Amino acid sequence: MTTLLEVNGVSVTFDGFRAINNLSIQIGEPELRAVIGPNGAGKTTFMDIITGKTKPDEGRVLWGDKGASLLGMSESRIAQEGIGRKFQKPTVFEAQTVAENLGMALKQRRGPLRVLFGRDRGSEAERIAAIAAEIGLADQLTRISGELSHGQKQWLEIGMLLAQDPRLLLVDEPAAGMTPAEREHTTDLLKRAAETRAVVVVEHDMEFVRRLDCKVTVLHEGSVLAEGSLDHVTRDQQVIDVYLGR
Repeated sequence: MTTLLEVNGVSVTFDGFRAINNLSIQIGEPELRAVIGPNGAGKTTFMDIITGKTKPDEGRVLWGDKGASLLGMSESRIAQEGIGRKFQKPTVFEAQTVAENLGMALKQRRGPLRVLFGRDRGSEAERIAAIAAEIGLADQLTRISGELSHGQKQWLEIGMLLAQDPRLLLVDEPAAGMTPAEREHTTDLLKRAAETRAVVVVEHDMEFVRRLDCKVTVLHEGSVLAEGSLDHVTRDQQVIDVYLGR
């Protein structure tokens, strides 16, 4: 496993409040990583920094095989580099069908030149069908997206990100509002996605994190408090004191 993303000594202050404090994290490729911690620990700001939404006061954020700096890049350029982000609330085009949503995401990835010169592997319809099967919506392709359940909308949005073929997928609290069966399917979907890319999941649901069965990073007050398996970090007295004991 090679290092895909390296966050090194990063700090961010908002109006005198240090949201991220000398944070250092490495993410491999492929890898599935869970990030947990109390509210205000810096989990969202961590994702904001990676995606270019927030610029840190100090530190380095290095990306890819050549260790390019993400800090000088715009949000759109970072997305083009292969970093996809899924927010907690699903954002799909509700008036469009599942297939149309996936098709629009594919077009975003391809860009006009690749469409013009026809450099795509296989047909668009085949790719849409394959992604729909991967996310568990193969039988819903003609359905209007607004009619889907909350969990199905979450899967569709993950599918739209996968259509863009990201190297790193950032997923914010995917289990929120899901039924137990939907949570189980989401676990399987994220674990499969992480076989070929890096997937970072920010989550509060400990049972969901346990099902992911991956390395866990615990954030507290903007820095790493503990790292390792879920069993390892949940036995850490500091983690118990600041997070689990609440």
